Amino acid sequence: MDLIAHLAGYLSTFVYSIIPFLLVLTVIVFVHEYGHFQVARWCGVAVDTFAVGFGREIVGVTDRHGTRWKFCWIPIGGYVKFEDDANATSHPSDGAQSEANDSPTAFHNKSLPKRAAVVAAGPIANFLLAIAIYSVVFASYGQPVGAPVANEVVQGGAADVAGIKAGDRIIEIDGNRVNSFSDIQYSVWNNLGDPLNITIDRNGETVKVVVTPLKEDTESVTGDKVKQRQLGIKSGAIEFRDVGMGESVILGAEKTWVIAVTTLNYVRGILIGRETVEQLQGPVGIARTTGYVAKEGVNALFQLAALLSVSIGLINLFPIPMLDGGHLMYYAIEAVRGKPLGHDAQDIGFKVGIAVVLTLMIVATWNDLARLFSS
Repeated sequence: MDLIAHLAGYLSTFVYSIIPFLLVLTVIVFVHEYGHFQVARWCGVAVDTFAVGFGREIVGVTDRHGTRWKFCWIPIGGYVKFEDDANATSHPSDGAQSEANDSPTAFHNKSLPKRAAVVAAGPIANFLLAIAIYSVVFASYGQPVGAPVANEVVQGGAADVAGIKAGDRIIEIDGNRVNSFSDIQYSVWNNLGDPLNITIDRNGETVKVVVTPLKEDTESVTGDKVKQRQLGIKSGAIEFRDVGMGESVILGAEKTWVIAVTTLNYVRGILIGRETVEQLQGPVGIARTTGYVAKEGVNALFQLAALLSVSIGLINLFPIPMLDGGHLMYYAIEAVRGKPLGHDAQDIGFKVGIAVVLTLMIVATWNDLARLFSS
């Protein structure tokens, strides 16, 4: 009976999580694909299909340009299929068999700059969406501001061991000026285990310490235990400063940049062996997180949507064949060689790309299930 009750609890959590998750994901996917679509139209490319989701069509309509707009049964992801594409990943069809090979509106007959612009437009649209969301959040709720002061020092933490005391004001980290508590967090999030040179104002006296953030168990929004590097200090009260729309756009762009850099540093940490894949989340984990965040209110859900939009934009720029970044990598090779890679070479690359993406999905889903059944 305990097992049945446990499984019933998981199912209930999943049901309440899936609706906000699908709503958020649908918006992000639509914006990403619309970026591809709109720039393709501007470049004179014929678009056969605009799909949100994969698999069989649920509902759709064909516009006056001949583009089929549709929602499909598998609601994770989407694609835009151009004239002369062999499949949804924009793999070119075999030129010898393609009836559209000589068509001036076929994607693969466009100039290299136009093809690159169409491919890059999807991730760029994701970044613009994140900036727009953060701008609205800052304009509506204000900018959270916390003084860069160690209001409390965790006993036995990295800061405590290094000699930081409660009431210390951090003024510099590795030579970079610190203006708010979020600046401290940014420095720690981007740290891969290296010592931080910190300058402190202690009652008017300048003190320099060296602190190496420690990996400690922290609790995520879903209640799962995750290991993150911590300095071991806590801030005081956070206040919200009113900002105008112009400044909110700048803050939104800065926030988007911080997330992008932090994510890339995490990926770099994995590649050099200083980080693990434990923090990777798949659809199940993201759905759970979305469900918990949705309970916190619209503001929290919007910020999660912006975070996911940045992540999807970045992932798509990775130089993995099948993703947008893989296409851009092929175009860079084409620019250097003066001609595209052969069809066989591209085909091998796409197969390798599919294998890499599937492997990452398996690892992320395994992490999701491990967290789910250990909670």
